[in-house]
Order: sequence, then C-alpha cells, then structure tokens
Amino acid sequence: MIPETDTSPLLQEKKPGWRGLSSFALHLLAMVLMLGDHLWATIFPYLNWLTCLGRIAFPIFAFMIVEGYFHTRNFKKYILRMLAFALVAEVPFDLVYGSMAFYPFHQNVLWTFLIALLLIHWVEKTKQQQNRVKSALVLAAAFLVGFLLGNLAMVDYYGVGVLVVLMFYVLRKRTVLNFVLQALCMYYVFVELIGGYYYPVTIFGHYFELQQEAFSLLALLPIWLYKGRQGYHAKWWQYFCYGFYPGHLLVLYVVWQLLLR
Repeated sequence: MIPETDTSPLLQEKKPGWRGLSSFALHLLAMVLMLGDHLWATIFPYLNWLTCLGRIAFPIFAFMIVEGYFHTRNFKKYILRMLAFALVAEVPFDLVYGSMAFYPFHQNVLWTFLIALLLIHWVEKTKQQQNRVKSALVLAAAFLVGFLLGNLAMVDYYGVGVLVVLMFYVLRKRTVLNFVLQALCMYYVFVELIGGYYYPVTIFGHYFELQQEAFSLLALLPIWLYKGRQGYHAKWWQYFCYGFYPGHLLVLYVVWQLLLR
C-alpha cells in the first residue's frame, strides 16, 4: 500500500530537530494495530481492547493511500500492484471473514482503496483541464460513485470506507481548518453512520456509552504528526507492506483452525 520511492523535495528535505512521524512509522503502526484487530477476530475474541485499538488502523491506511497517490512515480504500476495484491488477499480474507475460500458477500479492504484511487485519479485528470465548474462536478460525482460502488461491491467498510479516503484527499493540506474538518467528518462517518458496538462506562457516578468505532478518531493524532517524510523505504519493505495483509490473514486462519480442533 506504499508507493515507489519518491525523490521529491518534500521527502528529501532535511531539517534540524524532530520532523514528525514518517511514512514508515505510520505504516508500521497501522499494520500492528490491524494485526491486533484480526487477532481479536480469530484467536482472541474475548480481548475486546484489541479490536478497539484496531479501529485506528483503517483511517491511517486511508490517509496513506492518498499520500501514496501523490508520491508514486508511476500511477499505473501503483494501481496494478494494488490490484494484484487485492486478488491475492481475497482468499485469505474470505477464509477469515466467511470461513470459506470464496465468500462473495464481502471483499477485502484493498478493493476499497482501489476504488478510491481510481476516483482520485479521475478528479486529478479533470483538474488539469483548469475548468473549476467541471472539476467541482467531477469531485461531487466521485463521492457519489465511490459510495455506490463501495456498497454494491460490498468492499470492506463499504461505501463509507471509500468516502474516508476521498475525505483525506480533499482535506490533504495541513491547516487547522482541515484538521477540524477531518475530525468532524471522522466523527460523522464512524460514530453516526457506522455506529455498531458500544461499551457502558461509568465515571464519577455518571453513565455514558462509548462507541467502539469512536476509537477510529484516535488515528488523527499520528496522522497529524506526519509531515511528509518518507523514512525507511527499502524495496523489500515496500513489498512486505503489501504482502503482510494477505500473509498475516492466512497465518491467523491456519492457527485459528488448529486451535478449534
């Protein structure tokens, strides 16, 4: 899910002091959190804190997909690589999610990112025509098409997952206003739209309900600490990031089935 090495000044510029989290750090954090979530879904279903932390992973990946689009040197290779690993990941994902090698009612998250990437590319190509009205209409259409395609294809996080990627695309600039809008959009998507499980919490005699998906908003903290620095980017690490998704799903499924015997 990371692009080829980019030599842009944004990534190569060296400044004294702490320079924020790197792309490497964000990917590593997201993979660890995703692993925790999938450990809960398979081997440790009684450890709810694993899936709570796992909620943080998807927004980080969604954000990095947008960064990947703008930093890759070859969009065609980027999208084909994503497609290849989406196909490879489908069987392990179906085994974990549907307990069968072919489960057509839910697709892995790489398909979510593929839809979003193609729509972002569509919008960017339209922008090159320097027609603001047309660009605005295409952007609005991209949100609508992304939502519909995500739901119809039954990709992970469905249509709202595609919208989260597009949200990070629209609000990509590092401004206070965009940070506030990101938080508001994330709250609306994950708490109001997705909702789901909640935990009863009592603090100082006051009872309230904590939405499980609300933990997704914590992803904004490391995202805001990222300042465009790539960090470690060896070729093996690039393919490890892609292969980790189907690989860890397959390993977890095998271990899970062995423990059930």
